[in-house]
Amino acid sequence: MLFNCAPACKHPYHQHGKGTKGLFTSLAAKKGAQRRDGHLNIDVHCHFFNPAVGQKAAVLKPAEQEFAFVFANQLTRDTNAKQMRDRAPMLSDMEVRLKDMDRMGIDIQVVSPAPFQYYYFAEAGFGAELARDVNEGMAHIVADHPARLLALGTVPLQDAGLAVKEMNYAVKKLGLKGIEINSHVNGKNLTDPSLGLEKFFKRAHELNVPLFIHPNGFSEASRLENHYFNNVIGNPLDTTIAVSHLIFDGVMERYPQLKILLAHAGGYLPHYWARMDHAHGARPDTRTKIKQKPSTYLERFYFDIITFDPVILRNLIDRFGADHVMLGTDYPYDMAEVDPLGLISAVKRLTKPDRDLITGGNARQFFNIPHTA
Repeated sequence: MLFNCAPACKHPYHQHGKGTKGLFTSLAAKKGAQRRDGHLNIDVHCHFFNPAVGQKAAVLKPAEQEFAFVFANQLTRDTNAKQMRDRAPMLSDMEVRLKDMDRMGIDIQVVSPAPFQYYYFAEAGFGAELARDVNEGMAHIVADHPARLLALGTVPLQDAGLAVKEMNYAVKKLGLKGIEINSHVNGKNLTDPSLGLEKFFKRAHELNVPLFIHPNGFSEASRLENHYFNNVIGNPLDTTIAVSHLIFDGVMERYPQLKILLAHAGGYLPHYWARMDHAHGARPDTRTKIKQKPSTYLERFYFDIITFDPVILRNLIDRFGADHVMLGTDYPYDMAEVDPLGLISAVKRLTKPDRDLITGGNARQFFNIPHTA
């Protein structure tokens, strides 16, 4: 059944203004989402906050370091604080999470650390210690719920050597399925030579480790302080900038098998890619590191479905292929997609094979999830 998404549409994903917390717990139960053919609905974009690590990191006064806090007015700060209080069980309590997954029709979550637990602003050694704690916590929740949860880890990107070391440990020792990274490191582009992250991307390429780029507030957001613009506009914009640098600075050309998933449907670039292609043909200063059209490299990325609109999602699928789009929710935040299966069902002309790719097939291949899961 296709939903009629005219302006008066009553479908849940067009009613976020009423608050998503209630929608997570009021959607009709969808237990038994796994079909007889073994298909699993897999959510590739959801978060877990580790309270013990948060307490350990409190000495850093994280709220004063995060761009999402610094570039926000007081109403946004107060709203975010309330959200963290209200959603603490959803972020950290596994029983609450599993019930919400059942209601949403999600069989497996590939859980990422809450972006507030990157801690790139910490001294490198302490940052590595916090990343290790986060990763061991992620491995622990997977061990407790192996049939429902898989996990990604984090690394201290403020020190490339320590980041590589922690990535090796996370994926080879703990069995985590990939690494989540921010779209910048303390305001510096991921390709900034001073960070030396070339070795990190090279190692991820060698190990075939999936990377999940998830922003955490725009890095230079003095004009985005009001109306939650730091997130609403800033998060997709920061992803757009990060991806553009990975393309134009040659990272994607040097490492053609690098696997990168982008949060929030990839930001703005997937919908305005033709402008960078035009620039590449018109100006020599856009061709200093890459040989092919920029969109050629963009086609190697993967995208979640968080568009909040079936027409936008249809366009994303048409441009980059159903084999590069995955179900993701951003659970449990208020900017989450609360009815992902409903959104996907509302996409017109979506075939069953393509729907199966988006709801779980692509995630299985991207994260190397065995069919015995």
